[in-house]
Amino acid sequence: MLSFGFSVENKGYLLDLGLIDYKKAWDLQHLFWSKRVEGKLSDLLLILEHPHVLTLGRRGDRSSLRVSPEVLEEKGIPLFQVERGGEVTYHGPGQLVGYPILNLKDYGFRVTRYVEELEEIIIRTLKDFGIEGRRDTRNRGVWVQDKKIASVGIAIQRWVSFHGFALNYQTELKYFDLIYPCGLKGVRMTSMKEILKKEISRGLLVERISFHFKEIFQREWEEKSLEEIQKKIGG
Repeated sequence: MLSFGFSVENKGYLLDLGLIDYKKAWDLQHLFWSKRVEGKLSDLLLILEHPHVLTLGRRGDRSSLRVSPEVLEEKGIPLFQVERGGEVTYHGPGQLVGYPILNLKDYGFRVTRYVEELEEIIIRTLKDFGIEGRRDTRNRGVWVQDKKIASVGIAIQRWVSFHGFALNYQTELKYFDLIYPCGLKGVRMTSMKEILKKEISRGLLVERISFHFKEIFQREWEEKSLEEIQKKIGG
């Protein structure tokens, strides 16, 4: 039992950070990951959106970009090389991102099972909205027919996860034209809005994602603000 009154083994925290700069969220992941490794913080799920940004995973390089760095600079779209798996992806408004920071030993999950469970959360959530998602074991993420609607890219160090998943709910899909998504030529992206032909409630989407996340990763989950978590860890 920690001094601020929760058990790392049993508690978990859900944080909705809204629209947040990629670098700031990346720094928060590193901070929370380190505290989780040290046993000074419980499991967390960060739910958020990013301003327009491109990220390259461990296998990614600039050959997956369809435009020059100069074009990205003109458009005001930063590019980050990060430690998650996978290649290139786009994040932007209208895309719900989840960064679970979990000690996977507590769940008995190996890497493949963990990725499958993240996909399962998305598949169950899409079903709530009347959309049938599917897996492709050759290309991770979630697909609707022949189009990709959600990406999964994770990092696991010392058994604690970070990075995570990104679901297009009403994303401006034209920004995917800047890249070969996941390094794959010919991949077409879609969104919940494109499929359903209507606006998607972010609040309802967050509620359903959170519900299915809690079903799979069983903890005593509580909603907290960023300020509350920072106060707990003295950050």
